[in-house]
Amino acid sequence: MFPITNDAVIFGILLFILALIFHTSSSKSNFWQNFYKFIPALLLCYFVPGIVNSVGIISADTSKLYYVASRFLLPTSLVLFTIGVDFKSILKLGPKAITMTLTGTLGVIIGGPIAILIVSLISPNTIIHSGPEATWRGLSTIAGSWIGGGANQTAMKEVFQVSDSIFSAIIAIDVLTYSIWFAILLYGAGINDKINKFLKADTSSLEIVQKRLEGNSANQLQLSNLADIIKLLSIGFGVTAAAHFLADIIAPFFANNFPELEKFSLTSDFFWMVVIATTGGLIISFTRFREYENKGASKLGSLFLYILISTIGMNMDIFGFFQNFDLLLITSIWITFHAVLLIIVGKIIKAPYFFIAVGSQANIGGAASAPIVAAAIHPNLATVGVLLAVLGYALGTYGAWLCAVLMSIVS
Repeated sequence: MFPITNDAVIFGILLFILALIFHTSSSKSNFWQNFYKFIPALLLCYFVPGIVNSVGIISADTSKLYYVASRFLLPTSLVLFTIGVDFKSILKLGPKAITMTLTGTLGVIIGGPIAILIVSLISPNTIIHSGPEATWRGLSTIAGSWIGGGANQTAMKEVFQVSDSIFSAIIAIDVLTYSIWFAILLYGAGINDKINKFLKADTSSLEIVQKRLEGNSANQLQLSNLADIIKLLSIGFGVTAAAHFLADIIAPFFANNFPELEKFSLTSDFFWMVVIATTGGLIISFTRFREYENKGASKLGSLFLYILISTIGMNMDIFGFFQNFDLLLITSIWITFHAVLLIIVGKIIKAPYFFIAVGSQANIGGAASAPIVAAAIHPNLATVGVLLAVLGYALGTYGAWLCAVLMSIVS
């Protein structure tokens, strides 16, 4: 009977989990109100499916739900989030977003060699210093993943000739570290006001954009008009269809004619799918279809977003944190340095938590998760996450190569 592998059943369980979380989070009960003061609902939407998977109730090994959510619901949610965007207002957010993204990149580049240095001092046997099995070679692929994405990670594997056995272990540690860091950022999204007070952040530019966006949807209607719902879905999934169609043409074109551009992820169909969907949503925001924000576009986009988050969490193995502890120690120190540097710079320039979190995920998670974190703080600003993730892709190979060289020197 267990684990459950039928995706229809698993999807029903995920929706039940989301319904239960939203029901309790909106409860007037003192217990639940106090509970959600400490544990944001968004974090539970990520962690509870992971627990259900880890204890063996469901199995994510053969599930196609994440694929469907990431390929269909993610681009559609980006379209629905960007329909009502005031693009001119986003441009007024200023240079802090780019500053925090570049800080996140620097944190990854420097954090790798620092982590190796620290672990080599406290646990010398953990580090293999030279040869084809050298620890730094495997970690170079994590640098590629964290600054750019999957294409950059693969590039580092080939550049530094990382063996398949090491690479498979590294991927597991990469996913493990990313999962917990993603969870921390989602937790922060639930208490971002408190974090902004701690940072003494200047949120004026962000608040201006938010107020304008909220003003645009102040008269938002409930999703009771079937015609409006169908029109919204046709717009969202229509642009997503166009994004898939064009990505299937553009990505192979670059792969066949300009393979060297793989380091910029220009040969990835997923990259083009996300970029085209976001661009399509932005184009629509300049037309009369922008009024559909008042018909509930962001609400539908948020629904798809939470489903996506639950499918991401479903793939997390809670018990995996106790495996490969030596490598996990290195990546934990690494990601901690990245986080501390972001906080220090953010505090100096008084950057809101939004820029810190999105700047981090533009590196660590790329186009798949940067807009998720951005939308978790404010749905209409998901576009910022995509734009910054593109910057991360551009820097991925160069930053990862530099990080690998520094790690080899330290080793």
